[in-house]
Amino acid sequence: MIKAVIWDFGGVITSSPFEAFNVYEAERGLPKDFIRSINATNPLDNAWAKFESSRVSLDEFDKLFLAEAQERGHDVPGKHIIALLSGDVRPQMVEALRRIKTRLKIGCITNNVKAGEGAGMARSVDKAAAVAEVMEMFEVVIESSKVGVRKPDPAIYQMACEALAIEPSEAVYLDDLGINLKPARALGMTTIKVIDPDDALAELEAAVGFSLS
Repeated sequence: MIKAVIWDFGGVITSSPFEAFNVYEAERGLPKDFIRSINATNPLDNAWAKFESSRVSLDEFDKLFLAEAQERGHDVPGKHIIALLSGDVRPQMVEALRRIKTRLKIGCITNNVKAGEGAGMARSVDKAAAVAEVMEMFEVVIESSKVGVRKPDPAIYQMACEALAIEPSEAVYLDDLGINLKPARALGMTTIKVIDPDDALAELEAAVGFSLS
């Protein structure tokens, strides 16, 4: 029996930062998905991994990411990437959260950074207010920058389950990255990859057994 739904934030509750990455790349004549390719190289110990697990400061990340980009032939300071992370809250996901909260536990696991930003973390006042409102809905929020562990480390999913007092098999987990879904599935969670939000919500409805819209 499903007792909880656990959500990633950026790319799930909010629009994907990858969209902003592609706009940045197009504006500067960079290869498409250049930024994602940097983040996917040495994913456990690159600049991004170090920043999300609070092993380096913002200034250190700025320099480390720039060095990684320069190795691939382009100048991209890390602080430019941080500025691209804010996404727009998806109203249909918020409605689903409200409905689920009346019947099941809800939690969030997010890879973010101490700079106050992360996938889905907002920079503008209006976006920050919208994000704060959603964050308050969760019973449990596990942030990589605070716990020092980031997805896809299985420990971060176990932290969420322990905090919600459930077994992994009693949870549905949603994420937009397959690499983050694999360990959750291995622990026994029902997993849903969010590409199109409406398709993901249809899968979630089937998993929880009631309407989300």
